[in-house]
Amino acid sequence: MKKTLILETDYMTLGQFLKEINVISSGGQAKWYLADTSVFVDGELENRRGRKLYPGMMIEVPEEGTFFMAKKEESADEAE
Repeated sequence: MKKTLILETDYMTLGQFLKEINVISSGGQAKWYLADTSVFVDGELENRRGRKLYPGMMIEVPEEGTFFMAKKEESADEAE
């Protein structure tokens, strides 16, 4: 299943991402999850919980799906 995750900031770490999609319950679990599970960032195997994820990147998590990182669109009020 393909999903889009909207970034509220410039980037998000892989550990934060895994917590955001409810794969882990705390950031400390990211290291162990990545040691046991093959997670791909832009098609490459990634095991660093601190890997920065930027808009335009694709993350594949087994049993969870494929996620696309997107930047939050500014509303007209925020741009002024």
